[in-house]
Amino acid sequence: MEIGSQEWQKLIREGAAILFDSCALRVSDFQTEQFGVHAAEMLNWNRKTNLTAITEPYEIAVKHFLDSIAPAPLIAPCSRLLDIGSGAGFPGIPLKIIIPSLSVTTIDSSRKKVNFQKHVIRTLKYKNSDFIDIESLHIRAEDLAKAPAFTNAFDVIVCRALSSLDMFVSLAMPLLAEQGTMIALKGKTEASEIEAAEKYGLSATVKTCRIPYLDAERAIVILRKQRYACGMPLS
Repeated sequence: MEIGSQEWQKLIREGAAILFDSCALRVSDFQTEQFGVHAAEMLNWNRKTNLTAITEPYEIAVKHFLDSIAPAPLIAPCSRLLDIGSGAGFPGIPLKIIIPSLSVTTIDSSRKKVNFQKHVIRTLKYKNSDFIDIESLHIRAEDLAKAPAFTNAFDVIVCRALSSLDMFVSLAMPLLAEQGTMIALKGKTEASEIEAAEKYGLSATVKTCRIPYLDAERAIVILRKQRYACGMPLS
């Protein structure tokens, strides 16, 4: 199996059909072609820049792309979305590809990874003039929150890079809009983590999701602002 091949694209489309069985969302041939562009550029850059340890085409399809799009049914079209710690562009770029109306900002503290993301975004724009309203910034979340243009600006904030849910919440709260939603993609979630998040005045829901072709469950933690919006835990 090769990156971008018909077999590779079919694997993603069929996996997405399983993921989205209970909703109307579908992944088109053109969208899997865009995934192929992202993946191919990632492997090219990975020879010199440490972007990912996952380099086998099958695993890239499953562990990067299917995993990244798993929360898509939870995200409303036209939302302003922030991806914290985006790395090689996951999940922000794949989510933008399958929900084109999103306004997406990805951030990472690694300049090399942000440079790669900017390259991929330019490449996707060259191949698709409608691939707009997406940017990648070399900045930490705590510094982004100091800019008035980004304070309480995002409808949805996603992350799959941070192991600590408490850290994700503390970084995301100043950036989240009123009635906004945080989505954390985790291998598993402890009850103590949920309790810590709820101290910020957030309502928490955990959805268990099995990623197709992957023998493991994924916890999708959905956090919504409830009664407290200052970014500090309640005592």
